[in-house]
Amino acid sequence: MDVNKFRSLLNDQINWPDHYTFKFVTKTESKDKLIEVLSGHQCSEKLSRNGKYTSVTSRKILNSADEVIEVYQKVSKVEGVISL
Repeated sequence: MDVNKFRSLLNDQINWPDHYTFKFVTKTESKDKLIEVLSGHQCSEKLSRNGKYTSVTSRKILNSADEVIEVYQKVSKVEGVISL
């Protein structure tokens, strides 16, 4: 991902501070690690039909595009997480 392009896109489309919604998919056994990284976010979870995967939606008021990028960078360190 081109971080500078993403930062510019966020700044063009969002007036900070504002709510930002993140969506992730992970294996269910890794869900707790993801939720831990998203501490302080309002999170909701949904299991896949067979229970192998969990989708996690989180929402938080952030002050800048850099805060959004920081969350994505932290989440990227959790093995097996797909950012949507």
